[in-house]
Amino acid sequence: MAANSYSLLQVVTKCSLQKPSRPTKLEHSRNPLSSTFKPILLRELDHFPNISLDVPKAIKDASFNLLEAFVDFICEFVDQPLLPSKSNFAPVEEMIEGTTVGIVEGKIPDDFPEGVYVRNGTLDFFLRPNPLFGGLKSTRSIFGESSHMWIEGEGMVHALYLNKENGGKWKALYKNKHVQTDSYNMEKDRKKPGFLPAIQGDSNAILLSYLLNLLRFGVTDKSLSNSNVFEHGNKYYSIAENHMPQEIDIHSLQTKGNWNILSGSWNRPFTSHPKKAPGTGELVIIGIDGKKPYMELGVISADGKKMVHKADLMFDRCTVCHEIGVTQRYNVIMNFPLIVDISQLVLGGQLMKFEKDGYARIGIMPRYGDANSIKWFEVNPCSVFHIINCFELNDEVVVRACEARQSVIPGPSSSINHFDKFSKWLKRETSSTNGDSHEFTKESTFSRVCEWRLNMKTGQVKEKKNIFGDEFVMEFPFINENISGFRNKFAYLQVVESTEVSGSGFSKFGGLIKVHYEEKKTFNNIG
Repeated sequence: MAANSYSLLQVVTKCSLQKPSRPTKLEHSRNPLSSTFKPILLRELDHFPNISLDVPKAIKDASFNLLEAFVDFICEFVDQPLLPSKSNFAPVEEMIEGTTVGIVEGKIPDDFPEGVYVRNGTLDFFLRPNPLFGGLKSTRSIFGESSHMWIEGEGMVHALYLNKENGGKWKALYKNKHVQTDSYNMEKDRKKPGFLPAIQGDSNAILLSYLLNLLRFGVTDKSLSNSNVFEHGNKYYSIAENHMPQEIDIHSLQTKGNWNILSGSWNRPFTSHPKKAPGTGELVIIGIDGKKPYMELGVISADGKKMVHKADLMFDRCTVCHEIGVTQRYNVIMNFPLIVDISQLVLGGQLMKFEKDGYARIGIMPRYGDANSIKWFEVNPCSVFHIINCFELNDEVVVRACEARQSVIPGPSSSINHFDKFSKWLKRETSSTNGDSHEFTKESTFSRVCEWRLNMKTGQVKEKKNIFGDEFVMEFPFINENISGFRNKFAYLQVVESTEVSGSGFSKFGGLIKVHYEEKKTFNNIG
């Protein structure tokens, strides 16, 4: 298969590693979905003065225990067992002490730097988080069914330490540990799930879950911290965009606590993929909320000690934005039609929905600009979670990303047999061609590499889809972070094994692809 105007070089990597007392109110920042609930239930109380009552501890405990008994009576957590063919997607146990990892094939170069590779999540895709209680992620009650999305679940930090022993021999040590968020510690102490799923399912069940979580724990959903690990100001953080980041000691993998240095300056979560501004080293972040202001942008000082800029982007909807881009002068903002709308939930619909006929646009904003300074470019409706890179080229801002025609989040409407429905849903995304080969449909939820060139003078948009063809489905890109915001020649992405989609019903990543943006060549599939 010939490449278009670019070339593709594939590098395949295969690896194997071998009843409680009443909890205190969780320390938290506003959940982007939790704050949607308050206007509906509590807005009529806003005009009342704040009242502080000195309630005896015994009464508090009795009230909490009564509420717990009520939840246990009306709600049942239901397991989602994995078939043997899907066991590779199951959560893994903690390995706090670490284990030596042998080199099965190849060798570590002698001049390779010593250090540690850190990531969070599990070792596969559709159970990327590492749920504390395995498949107990759905509930059934008299109000209906609710379940977590497939991306929900506790974060686990994995670390591979590479060090040279005396004589220059390499030693590799692997260990992992759950990110100890406030909600993780609470549920671990309970020795059973506490938070009721509150994203997918029957609308009445979701609303009930919000209310009961809020009454018992002070927040409507738990902190996940399962999506990314980043460094800023010589500190390391685990993060998911429903909460503030948690600082991690990368040597012990102990959680040092929430990043509260910005308390009072930033009262909402971060995006999972903040970006360092080229030149200044400042951290550019965004955060969404279920009510206005729907999205805000912030710039944090290079030392991580203060917020140097914040702006309300004046969105007219709550759009789920997983990542932000940066160039030397600009912030790149994605406003695509994956929407959170509490009003739809109240009317019996789904809380989160991809509006395939909704508008999509990309905003280019000066680093310290405001909503009025954003130049918007209309693009074809699509779903983008991950940006490969953004950079300036003459009068254009170039945006490279992984784009799909539909959104894989939130997935099919949930039920207790959520995994079975997800498997059937994924299989519908493919059509068999030759043997084990599959061609993904035009409306597929699976991503290919695309590029937009946005002319800042003329307003013209040039869009190039499927840059590297249709043979490979690619996601989770990364580049050399030292050139983020500058023109990049190479990028690396994970590749979906389509045979896994047709076989087990789960999508699995089977290798890495290295893409070359400059040369015009064909590519070879290795392995």
